[in-house]
Amino acid sequence: MSLHLSTVILPYRRWNEGGRTAWTRAEQLGFRTAYTYDHLSWRSFRDGPWFGAVPTLTAAAAATERLRLGTLVTSPNFRHPVTLAKELISLDDISGGRVTLGIGAGGSGFDATALGQDPWTPRERADRFAEFVPLLDRLLSEDAVSYEGDFYSAHEARNIPGCVQRPRLPFAVAATGPRGMRLAARYGQAWVTTGDPKLYENGTPEQSIQAMRGQTEKLADTCAEVGRDMTGLDRVLLSGFTPDRTGPLQSLDAFVDFAGRHAELGFTELVIHWPIPDSPFAADEKVFEQIAMEAPAQLR
Repeated sequence: MSLHLSTVILPYRRWNEGGRTAWTRAEQLGFRTAYTYDHLSWRSFRDGPWFGAVPTLTAAAAATERLRLGTLVTSPNFRHPVTLAKELISLDDISGGRVTLGIGAGGSGFDATALGQDPWTPRERADRFAEFVPLLDRLLSEDAVSYEGDFYSAHEARNIPGCVQRPRLPFAVAATGPRGMRLAARYGQAWVTTGDPKLYENGTPEQSIQAMRGQTEKLADTCAEVGRDMTGLDRVLLSGFTPDRTGPLQSLDAFVDFAGRHAELGFTELVIHWPIPDSPFAADEKVFEQIAMEAPAQLR
């Protein structure tokens, strides 16, 4: 099984001051997909420029022709399924059917309180996510939807003409817990993980591999429970959050070794961060481009 290579471009640069260049270069380098984070602000970038995901992806759609585009990840923290569905259908149309929605339950960062609410507990996030994903699935697949749930409502919400991609644009569901994995198995065209966050600070690469082996085994069990053939579910690793950190981007050989070990676990797509100086994602741009151009041939 070949391993596809994608990138994630954080929306911290003005479009005409390097923003556009990154997206067009991603297409030139042959990445399968270029994603961006869907946050109102994020960690160490909070006090600097940060732009919205959907407008950024819309601009990227107009600036590219073949590159797939997506979010890693959108969450219920500040999104509502009805308005999100309308934006996604519009983006899918503008891009000619090149959009993937990465979607997760959200966390306790800045997004969790930006609208003035108290941060939700992990259980509350899981409860909302369990309602958010099925409703969004319907909104992107049906012309008109009415729904009354515990957290979300839709009253004759119209979404004509629907997505270019049929029956809807693909979901890449980020999940490590049992409830999220069930959503990935039922509604996802892909499953996303960043590894085990508990290992980031003090774990080893070997422990990380073992943790992700356990995650993929749980995913396989979950797919079997819901009657899903796991071979039809892409498995995506968003790198940069394992104990290896940016080590795999230090050289082509280091990256191919890292990627190969994860391909053996069954991952079908590996996402690397576009280099950002003076950040946790700092890397040599020349090495990054060498990896983009030469690694895929070694991973087939």
